Amino acid sequence: MEIGKVYTFKLNSGEEMIAKLVDMESGYAILQDPVSVAPGPQGMGLVPSMFTADPDKNPRLNMSCVAIHSLTDENVRMKYIEATTGIKVPEKKILVG
Repeated sequence: MEIGKVYTFKLNSGEEMIAKLVDMESGYAILQDPVSVAPGPQGMGLVPSMFTADPDKNPRLNMSCVAIHSLTDENVRMKYIEATTGIKVPEKKILVG
């Protein structure tokens, strides 16, 4: 895994989590802005994984609780960035002229 990239983690509990990896240390992934994938009225949505955690501290994910992980799909990654920063990433378009 590469520091600074956004990953999707499927936990042993079945929960799916998306977060930016900021560091790795002895069996733990240090994450920034983890969100969980949850069903909503308009389909799947992103909700904070931890509601009462200190937002200035990066949580640690015990990697022994992870069944599988992968880089997050580009479309989902853009929604993650929008949800965690408020920045709307423009859609990539090819200019034809």
